[in-house]
Amino acid sequence: MQIFKRKSEIDFMGKRKLAAIFSILLVLTAIGSVLVRGLSLGIDFTGGTLVEVGYQEAVELGKVREVLGEGGFGDAVVQHFGTSRDVLVRLPPQAELESAELSDRAFAALKQAGAGETTLRRVEFVGPQVGDELTEDGGLAMLYALMGILVYVALRFEYRFALGSVIALIHDVLITLGVFSIFQIEFDLTVLAAVLAVIGYSLNDTIVVFDRIRENFRKMRKGSAVEIVNSSLNQTLSRTLMTSLTTLLVLAALFVFGGEIIHSFAFALIIGIVVGTYSSIYVASTAALMLGISKADLMPVVKEGAEVDAEP
Repeated sequence: MQIFKRKSEIDFMGKRKLAAIFSILLVLTAIGSVLVRGLSLGIDFTGGTLVEVGYQEAVELGKVREVLGEGGFGDAVVQHFGTSRDVLVRLPPQAELESAELSDRAFAALKQAGAGETTLRRVEFVGPQVGDELTEDGGLAMLYALMGILVYVALRFEYRFALGSVIALIHDVLITLGVFSIFQIEFDLTVLAAVLAVIGYSLNDTIVVFDRIRENFRKMRKGSAVEIVNSSLNQTLSRTLMTSLTTLLVLAALFVFGGEIIHSFAFALIIGIVVGTYSSIYVASTAALMLGISKADLMPVVKEGAEVDAEP
């Protein structure tokens, strides 16, 4: 633990221009990918049918995909659900088939994938209208979260800090969405929940940094704004790294051992935490400096008459 007790003197803000260029390139790449390739939306947003079946013996996903393809469901998404004997199938809607008929035909094809009895565990239908509503509600949820954060940080600290924190959060969300778009990883409700969790995690880290910056602005008599921000970042570095590393260890375990059903959820959180840790150091603090934060903005307000009252 000695490494974290040493006083680090890293010149974070000295590299802020390079970091800004790097962040802009990442964000532009993410936006471009989302606009051109789009997101691979799951049936939660597009509508469709979800079928869960259980086999007596372990079954290979390749065999399941093969029999579904022969049955006319070549675009189905297949994954194990819990164990190698449980299979979850997501079927996109087909205009010529009703949902009940679609699930019956899929289940008939799934029976051919394994030996012994095949059990139909559950069937869920999501209509296109419901999917559109979820897409709209999910977007509004992120928008409301960012607006609430803007108000909270403005009241808690200062409006320049509020704008800096929101810029950092938008940066984190866009890059996370961009990664899912570039690699065409399925984006469903669990991933949306992960993105909202990333917003909360990144904000918490940013608030810790901002709190130390405000404290040092009031305490340090000498030093420019850049020097004070640098000192604050170095003082909170060990806390930031320890929090991020321990969280990433848990998420890595979930990603590796949690099963395919939560891979996307864990992956979104891993990307978000890595990017969020970077943004709390460079994006949020750099944005506050660019907006002109100064010692005068953070000094406590002296009430009129307070000096007279303090006299003996």
